[in-house]
Amino acid sequence: MVRFGIIGTNTITEKFIQAGKQHGQFELQAVYSRSKERAESFASQHGARETFTDIEAMAANPNVDAVYIASPNAFHMEQAVTIMRKGKHVLCEKPMASNRREIAMMMEVAETEEVTLMEAVKSTVMPGFLSVQNHLHKIGKVRRYVGNFCKYSSRYDAYKQGEVLNAFKPELSNGSLMDLGIYGIYPMIVLFGAPNNIKANAVFLDSGVDGQGSIVADYDDMEGVIMHSKLIDSHAPSEIQGEKGTILIPNISEPRDITILYRDGTEEKLDYMDEYLPMYYETAEFMRIVEKKETQTNNHSLEHTLLTAEVMEAARRQIGLMYPSDQW
Repeated sequence: MVRFGIIGTNTITEKFIQAGKQHGQFELQAVYSRSKERAESFASQHGARETFTDIEAMAANPNVDAVYIASPNAFHMEQAVTIMRKGKHVLCEKPMASNRREIAMMMEVAETEEVTLMEAVKSTVMPGFLSVQNHLHKIGKVRRYVGNFCKYSSRYDAYKQGEVLNAFKPELSNGSLMDLGIYGIYPMIVLFGAPNNIKANAVFLDSGVDGQGSIVADYDDMEGVIMHSKLIDSHAPSEIQGEKGTILIPNISEPRDITILYRDGTEEKLDYMDEYLPMYYETAEFMRIVEKKETQTNNHSLEHTLLTAEVMEAARRQIGLMYPSDQW
């Protein structure tokens, strides 16, 4: 069993717990919240045995093996370091931290303490994405990757009424690029590596964060196009365009229902087993590498996390989005 503590009592944490309970070795041990009442209510609702209002106390608890962090982005680094220095493994929600410098610090602590550190990006360990990798050769030379994730934020209505919630606060290292753009960037890095350079654009909100934006990534013989927004919905699929055909991915954040359209007019539906909730796969992969005493996985490595952070930081420099923890 891997006994989890969790930081964050929100919707994404509830999805994580639901997915984790599909795994026979997952056990919810502890809940942290700044509010004792909130911690106890959440623990009771989801069957956790212990509650904490002090992160160091939870990290020191011998009944906790690993901690899932789903707090605001600006808190990830400090919380993860506190936990890892107590010898506990960390599964940290994306983006792993505010910038490349913080991620490098987290990686150093993980190596020193010999614990597993993993960014909770679910897409690249889902069966659909693995199937894309296995069939990528069928479309010939790839000339363009399009990662499109535009989703109207449920918090944008409040913003338009004058209430700035966490999703739109620069002091919490938030915004469209960090929240949604990463879903397009991370698979691009896994499939094609780091680009030679990028060009970024953004639409800013008065709160000081990007509401939407785009990135064009330059590779030697192809390009990557990233589109992200919290202000609008897009129903266009993401695509990998090759000289012999195109792979259509309806939802880049949860790759499923994937089709190859060939130049001769034929189609191929990619066949693969996908029987669990989307967050199950990242949780299972994390638990696997913890059990095997490994540090990372081929499709979901700290190198991928670092390269993705470099692309996002380069984009933020170009659009002029700086967070309090940045040291530019």
